[in-house]
Amino acid sequence: MDEPGLDLKHGVRWHDEEAGQRSRGLHRARSTGSMSIHSVRSRREVDPSIALPIQYRTVSYQIEESKQQDVALLSKAKDTATKELSSLEWHTISTEEALRRLSASITEGLSDEQIARRTKEYGRNAPSPPKSRALQKYFGYFFKGFGPILLVGAILVFIAWKPLGQPPALANLALGIVLVAVFLIQGAFNMFQDWSSSRVMSSIKSMLPEDSIVVRNGVQASLPAPELVPGDIVCIKAGNKLPADMRFLQVSSDAKFDRSILTGESLPLAATVNSTDDNYLETRCVGLQGTHCVSGSCIGLVVATGDRTVFGRIAALTNEPKVTMTTLEKEVLRFVVIIFSIMLTMIAVVLVVWGAWLHRSYPDWINVPTLIVSCVSVAIAFIPEGLPIALTAGLTITANLMRKHKVLCKSLKTVETLGSVSVICSDKTGTLTENRMTVTECTIGTHTITIDAAEEELEVSTAPAIAGMVTTGVDQMRTIAGLCNSAEFDAATMDLPVEQRRVFGDATDQAVLRFSERFGSVHHLRQCWQKTYELAFNSKNKFMIRTFSMFRDDCLRATLSEHEADEFRMGDTLLTIKGAPDVLISRCSSFVNNAGDVHPFDEEMRATFESVKNLYSSQGKRCLLLARKVVCQGELQYQSGTSQFEDEMAEQAKSGLTLVGLVSIVDPLRPEIREVVSTLRGAGIRVFMVTGDFALTALAIAQEAGIVSNSGSLVHNVSALPREEIISETKSNESESCSSILISGPEMLNLNEHQWKTLTEYDEIVFARTTPEQKLRIVREFQTNGVVAMTGDGVNDAPSLKAADVGIALGSGSDIAIEAADMVLLESFSSVVEAVQYGRVVFDNLKKVICYLLPAGSFSEFWPVMTNVLFGLPQILSSFLMIIICCFTDCAAATVLSYEKPEADVLLRKPRNVKKDRLVNWQLVLHAYAVLGIFETIASFAMAYWYLERNGIPFRVLWFAFGELPDWIDPDYYATKLNEASSIYFVNLVVMQWFNLLAIRTRRWSIFQHPPAFNKMSENLYLFPAIIFALAMAILWLYIPQLQSVLGTSPVPVEHWFLPFAFGLFILMFDEGRKFLVRRYPDGIIARLAW
Repeated sequence: MDEPGLDLKHGVRWHDEEAGQRSRGLHRARSTGSMSIHSVRSRREVDPSIALPIQYRTVSYQIEESKQQDVALLSKAKDTATKELSSLEWHTISTEEALRRLSASITEGLSDEQIARRTKEYGRNAPSPPKSRALQKYFGYFFKGFGPILLVGAILVFIAWKPLGQPPALANLALGIVLVAVFLIQGAFNMFQDWSSSRVMSSIKSMLPEDSIVVRNGVQASLPAPELVPGDIVCIKAGNKLPADMRFLQVSSDAKFDRSILTGESLPLAATVNSTDDNYLETRCVGLQGTHCVSGSCIGLVVATGDRTVFGRIAALTNEPKVTMTTLEKEVLRFVVIIFSIMLTMIAVVLVVWGAWLHRSYPDWINVPTLIVSCVSVAIAFIPEGLPIALTAGLTITANLMRKHKVLCKSLKTVETLGSVSVICSDKTGTLTENRMTVTECTIGTHTITIDAAEEELEVSTAPAIAGMVTTGVDQMRTIAGLCNSAEFDAATMDLPVEQRRVFGDATDQAVLRFSERFGSVHHLRQCWQKTYELAFNSKNKFMIRTFSMFRDDCLRATLSEHEADEFRMGDTLLTIKGAPDVLISRCSSFVNNAGDVHPFDEEMRATFESVKNLYSSQGKRCLLLARKVVCQGELQYQSGTSQFEDEMAEQAKSGLTLVGLVSIVDPLRPEIREVVSTLRGAGIRVFMVTGDFALTALAIAQEAGIVSNSGSLVHNVSALPREEIISETKSNESESCSSILISGPEMLNLNEHQWKTLTEYDEIVFARTTPEQKLRIVREFQTNGVVAMTGDGVNDAPSLKAADVGIALGSGSDIAIEAADMVLLESFSSVVEAVQYGRVVFDNLKKVICYLLPAGSFSEFWPVMTNVLFGLPQILSSFLMIIICCFTDCAAATVLSYEKPEADVLLRKPRNVKKDRLVNWQLVLHAYAVLGIFETIASFAMAYWYLERNGIPFRVLWFAFGELPDWIDPDYYATKLNEASSIYFVNLVVMQWFNLLAIRTRRWSIFQHPPAFNKMSENLYLFPAIIFALAMAILWLYIPQLQSVLGTSPVPVEHWFLPFAFGLFILMFDEGRKFLVRRYPDGIIARLAW
């Protein structure tokens, strides 16, 4: 398959994206190497449905879970992509040649003119939309849910009209037409709901951060990924997702990429500058779009964008994702199956009674067309047509409301899961804190000073000045802080004060970089020293290393002590290291005092630094140790730039370091955190801290945040976790006293199963010094007895975010964390309260919908048919009016219940137990059928038969009459009055349902505490249009003369419009009394019966 950029007639155009193709084909079109797409099943695969939510552009963009025939399709797609990619040679040419072909510069990037031309030529860096299966999609709109039942019912009614109807009854024709209309309306509504939910999810996708650091016109800038073009120079750091296919130009020694999304590889693979394989898909010098940088950093040259990337080629050949049923949908399906089974049973009863008894004993009572219509009526009466609409509407409405609160749910499944969250494990930095770090103090030798005091000390220092430089400990400290730092100032903001400048890098490096810049130009420092090796900070090592060779000696005496500076020679290596004191302090053999001199690091000084570190930590400050080491050229065995040199530097960093000083960093707690934690606690949710920070720092922040309420002396440690179960009389008391515990990562390594079980019973837990693997273990341990949400923003949080029932990332977090999460908080951690609240509201509102639909739309419509078949009474509610209630008047009201706002106690209840708390439980069925259903049925029967009684048709002559009326009742008069009685039954149900709608809006609270209007916190103004719509439907079908004769309807006497108001008020008052007893006696029998 020819590539777009390859012109066979005019040769190869070298200055574009496809210029990297070979003029001759690469014969190795298929490979079985470890990174080949063909080896997708050779190692443990990663489930794409877990790895990638639907909002992200990855190879699983249109593939959910591949099974059987999908595996073959995916394999075929990858085969095709491999053949197309086999002719590319970006991975085999040198980096200089790649830059030349794309007319790019690693320092300058592209010019505006080049960008404009390539944007026009290649378009946006985004995949083409998948092919739409219009026919299949529209078929699903009409035939999913209850559509087939409505259509089959319509066909049967048409058959009952003709040819079975002798003579054909116009009422049956009208009923069939209405059923077809309802079938089309529900299909159109499904279409609208799909469009509405798609629009919500698309808007959410557009709000998710997807920026890249790009070099253009010689300046680093942050740009949206879709704006990238071939030839762009992109800077990648740990946590970033590659926005396009790129050739690596520079990589750090620890740069690794997770390719599991594309290849199924379970382990991250190291990146290289030089090619490692002839196959484009196997070489490690090319980064593929959609993969993640899990450690290290690199600079890459964009070589393919959009559909020309590996991802784009495969995505274009695969199917759309298959959507599995959510937990809530399964609950609804379970309910519908039960209702459907009852419906079939009742239809069977009708058929058996008719066939075995009525057809023989009373052949003129129910003929075949009437039987068909009766069966269809039973079916329509039992099925809650409004339920699927209310379910989808409820989830979409809630997702939209959460979006307005800056909470982005990537899928509707997340919305419902939030309602049952019982444990939230929260990261500290950037989640509970503002991630706005500032260096406040530094300790040099035995001297601890604030930053302002350090500036003054440097300015007025009396230390000897050599070559114009002041050799104090402060100067050496700021030099190491500026060199051993991966953050960079945005060139466009360099004229602003230090605190206002934009910085690219993580929050810790930003704080240390600003600290260094306050004492002098970091840019000048870095010009004097040439970097030869870098090991980026990661959560396992807890330190970073940078080594340098001297380029200019301007800053030599500001970097080292006077004696070391005199002995430093060109060719020597300066090793700088920055990280956790508890990890690095044992590697130090000397230290720098405040005057800048080096002294041996004895036990006394070690104890001094340990006490300073503990003091900083107890104040909730992050503490970093800065150290250095001079490695003479004679001690080095390998040249810089080789892997052996990197190993040698890592070994050198294990001992003989000179401790330059400690810095304390303050990351202020978010102001709303205490209130958030308190609210979540009130909602029955346990909030734990899981952090990589030092234990004392973590505990201090946890106490400030309210996660730990006890003082330090009352907080348990690992010794409080018995290794075996202790059976004693005091056991129960001990378990009740389990409150707070502080445990560190190393201590977790030795916990046995019983200790983990005991640990998970604590109310307040702080996990400190944890690794990504331990965070994952914590999530899984708590998942055994509850639903766990995990919050985080860093690379090390990604595995646990992915494993949690609800992964919650902050919008300011790393790409890999955002992609692994199910939900993104764009502004503040406080939004999680809104998320939990609305997650519970979805479940509440769906219960209300069902409780509303069952009494009139099911129970009260079923009995007119059954009394007609079993007791020979006339069908007091016509089949046509049954359909109107089910599909029009009740449907509209059920849908607007999805807009109900949270009740006042929604965050005062315990989380829902997904294993026990059913959507439809016996309490709800009891209330809907035994209370509301029976009352509405009896009231409606009473009104209809009372009307007949008043008009000369007593009930006693109808009971077991089976159509045989006394001679003194005129058949035409009887038919007219029966139509009026049917209309009265209909109006009675419609009006009582208005009051039922107002009653079931709340499960526990009074209508006066939760009014439907005039209160922003509780109002649902959509209720009133729904009531007006039901009234309009009643008037439409009952009061238009042209329809009355066809449909068998009739105007209703005015008193029968107002009598149902009395019944409705009774329903409302009865429910108010029930709710009062529930609130007043929460442990009483009424409360236990409450739905």
